[in-house]
Amino acid sequence: MKRIVIIGSSNIDMIIHCDRLPVQGQIVAGRQFAMKSGGKGANQAIAVARMGGSVALVTKIGNDLFGKQSLELYESEGIALDYVFSDPDLPSSIGLIMSDSLGEKYISIAQGAIRNLTVEDIDRARPAIERADYLLMELEIPLETAEYVTRIAAEHGVTVILNPSPVQAISPELLRGVHIIIPNKTEASLLTGILVDDWASARKAADSIREKGVETVVVTLGSKGALVRTADGYYEIPAVKVETVDATAAGDTFCGVFCVGLSEGMDVVAAARMANRAAALSVSRLGSQEAIPYRAEVERMK
Repeated sequence: MKRIVIIGSSNIDMIIHCDRLPVQGQIVAGRQFAMKSGGKGANQAIAVARMGGSVALVTKIGNDLFGKQSLELYESEGIALDYVFSDPDLPSSIGLIMSDSLGEKYISIAQGAIRNLTVEDIDRARPAIERADYLLMELEIPLETAEYVTRIAAEHGVTVILNPSPVQAISPELLRGVHIIIPNKTEASLLTGILVDDWASARKAADSIREKGVETVVVTLGSKGALVRTADGYYEIPAVKVETVDATAAGDTFCGVFCVGLSEGMDVVAAARMANRAAALSVSRLGSQEAIPYRAEVERMK
């Protein structure tokens, strides 16, 4: 089985579900509150594990109750924990999420320990990174750490996949080390200056990103589906129609399941199709990690 390493955040999500999101200065009543384990890196690792992939998570948590709860959860999911580091000074990361009835959301992260995931930590995780076949990162880790990871990956022929979330300025060095990038429509818009709201604009944004040196671009378009841009052309993958309950875990589910598809020998289009089905299942459920589907559920969905 090919090995997947995920480098990213672990946090506790505090979630309010509302009928609609507030505008600036407005208070809206929430329908439901929940406190759950989350973080993009952890969510993606759970998505891989539930699909039967071999996954190690590289992250940093606080030496606190939230961190201990996260460790217990990851162990129960079958995620390798050798490189889940504990920071003696900073707390575990906290995510505040507001989600409306259409699945749109606001998210803010108090980063805590993950902002101190250093190059020294990455050196400690080198054995896993050097043996990996696929390496998935997001941008809740420091950019200099992400750049360092790509240098190690390049030395050992590891395929690097970047989920550029939360979106920010990305250095040319980091992009040069990325083989596949998976932005959503908002992230693609901010990375390129092109307003992405349909297939045509997604194609333009994907072309713009490829011009920066990334070989393959996968733009997720929410209720429309996903656009895959490779050297061979464009591939439109329509969304699976489901009733949207909560889109919190959709992007992370897509990224994790996409990696599993690649690890099983699928091409990027087939992997994106499977990831698209898994993401649709996740948005039909309430929550984050608890909404991430298992392999049998994805395989039943046509």
